[in-house]
Amino acid sequence: MKNIFKFFGIFLTVLFGMTLTGCLSEDELQSADVGLHIKVFFPTKVVAGQPMTINGSGFSDATEIVFPEGVTVTDFQIVSNDMIRVNAPAGIAAEGGHIVVRTAEDEVESPLPLTLGNTVISGYSAEPGVVVDGGTQMTIYGTDLEFVSKIEMLDKDSNPIFVEDKVFNRKGTSTIIFTVPKNVFEGDFEGKVYTIDGKTFTMPMLTYKPASDGGHLEIVETIIWENPDPDGNGETGWGGKYRFGLEGTDGNNECITTIPADVWEKMKTGTFYMQFKGSDWIDMKITTGWWSGDWSGGNIQSGDERFVDNGDGTYTIEIVLAGDPVVDLVDQQHLLFTGGGYTPLKIFFREEVWVGGGGSLEIVKNVFWKNDGSAGEISWSGTYRFGLEGNDGLNECIATFPAETWDIIKNGTFYMSFSATAAQLRITDGWWSTTWTGADIMAGDERIIDNGDGTYYIEINLDGDPLKDVIDTQHLLLTGSGYTPLELYTQEEVWVGGGDEPQEIVLWEGEAIADDWGNQPNILSDAGVELAEAGAKAGQTVYFYFEPLEDSWQVKIVEGHWGPTYAAICSEGNDNGGEFTVYDLAGNGGKYGLELTQEMLDTALTQQWWGGTFLLNGDNIKCTKVTLM
Repeated sequence: MKNIFKFFGIFLTVLFGMTLTGCLSEDELQSADVGLHIKVFFPTKVVAGQPMTINGSGFSDATEIVFPEGVTVTDFQIVSNDMIRVNAPAGIAAEGGHIVVRTAEDEVESPLPLTLGNTVISGYSAEPGVVVDGGTQMTIYGTDLEFVSKIEMLDKDSNPIFVEDKVFNRKGTSTIIFTVPKNVFEGDFEGKVYTIDGKTFTMPMLTYKPASDGGHLEIVETIIWENPDPDGNGETGWGGKYRFGLEGTDGNNECITTIPADVWEKMKTGTFYMQFKGSDWIDMKITTGWWSGDWSGGNIQSGDERFVDNGDGTYTIEIVLAGDPVVDLVDQQHLLFTGGGYTPLKIFFREEVWVGGGGSLEIVKNVFWKNDGSAGEISWSGTYRFGLEGNDGLNECIATFPAETWDIIKNGTFYMSFSATAAQLRITDGWWSTTWTGADIMAGDERIIDNGDGTYYIEINLDGDPLKDVIDTQHLLLTGSGYTPLELYTQEEVWVGGGDEPQEIVLWEGEAIADDWGNQPNILSDAGVELAEAGAKAGQTVYFYFEPLEDSWQVKIVEGHWGPTYAAICSEGNDNGGEFTVYDLAGNGGKYGLELTQEMLDTALTQQWWGGTFLLNGDNIKCTKVTLM
């Protein structure tokens, strides 16, 4: 009998152990020590020089990483036993393949393959012969455009001027939209497009002219920080009160303020200024919060030519941290203005910007929530929960929104920007009952767009998704792992600056279906009657509003008497070997813009007694409206 009970006890122990194992979450199992293991890497599509993060376990003793084609890398950063950071090397096989991490005694292969990006530019929204005004937007079409880092143009004095990717109006894998600098060179030149991996593309020879809006270049100040109470805060007094830090790095609340990452990076890499009021003798020390090093190698004292007298009892000093040993310490140790005999008043950038004059259409962000740094990376938590004002009786939400903003979340399109290591996004409700799109969104998903600065964004539209119907009661929850939400925002095309806002004139509205390459409707009349009545001119844009009938679609916009093809666009995966340009129709408001040339107009306004202004030839596409901007 004792043996029976003993056996039964053993059986219960085993069964209990199995039950506990079965109850462990996937995340708990993954966090267990499983030896050398690659869980995931991000991004999954790279080019040479692309920063990457590899997540897994057992990385403390890693000695090398082998990329497809046997390219071995030994120069990498072991962040922790679970994380490695490395730059993708040159020479990766074009077909891609798996990554191998090796230690002295073991090696492991990634479960998913790496894909090699290859940036190709297929066209531009402007063609030779068209005059491009400063301040207007240009579009670049192609594939793998997320690896474009900057665009080179010429300024009014014929010096190179760069449009960096961080200021692109839109950056996606198939399109880039950027604004031509308003002080662009007047005349003909070929711009250049540069990629992360060192490729250079030459733009067509175009004719440019500066913005003709009556504006001008002006040096303006952009305030980073302003002393809220100079008299109350007082002089530095060899203390630590004027300490500044990167958001999220002030755990002991030592800083007078913390600064968002994008501004902090600009301070570290560029030029900024401090304005201060001083006594008869100023002894300025610019150092770290640990007093571990002095900017410029020592104190700056009265009479130093770097102190610029503003003539009103205040002074300004120009500060460049780049190249100084202090810059390598400030992320952790902060930036401290100390010494004696002066009171900091403000810290700011000086930038040359175009002001006044006419205006232009620009895509702008309207941020309705911004992470203040108090909540960190998501790890299957309920921290980033958002609700409708008045519906958070248990104080569970990180933020609630008024009804008008909530309506946008439910019925419109909004965006989330985020930083990430190896993102797994789950957009769900606070009860974890309904997931947007029905599944998690993993690193490498084409919906995750790389901003090129270590951050990403995703477009979210809840309309028509079951999640929309439950969030009033159950809230909206951003969870998953490996990412930190930074902002929630909308985007809209607005008129900025002075001058009269351009009008979008409706030329035609109805239903014209291009299908099976046999139904080929004419758009607008023979002799361009609608264009003539609207006073159309070269350089203006005709917008075609399209609605796909199926996910897979193609369309050509052809001269209305079977003349030249003006545009050939398609959905992802349908370019027919380059015959069509992949076009993000949804991301461009459901419309395609065709810039009129004088040749187009001359042809359109010629009476031929048949046909029309334009003709649509394609498959699975419907045109509902044509307008002139």
